[in-house]
Amino acid sequence: MDYLTIVFVVLVALNIVVSIYLFNRDDIDSVQKFTQIVIVWIIPFVGAIGLWLFNRSQDSDNNKPSGGSFGGGSQDSIGASSYGD
Repeated sequence: MDYLTIVFVVLVALNIVVSIYLFNRDDIDSVQKFTQIVIVWIIPFVGAIGLWLFNRSQDSDNNKPSGGSFGGGSQDSIGASSYGD
């Protein structure tokens, strides 16, 4: 097998994996899914890696201590609670 064939097979496999990943996401609209999958196939390597990293970073926001929500609750700027002892 020559190197070009190996690279082609790896790119197609990567595009398929990322397309399935995007298709199975519930947090994006169907138009966004379609558009992102088209980008993955038009720009094979950069599109697949870039959109996978972008969407993966959206998942990591839910793992932050604040739960990914805006604001900090009842704590002031130094992290102390505003409730009495």
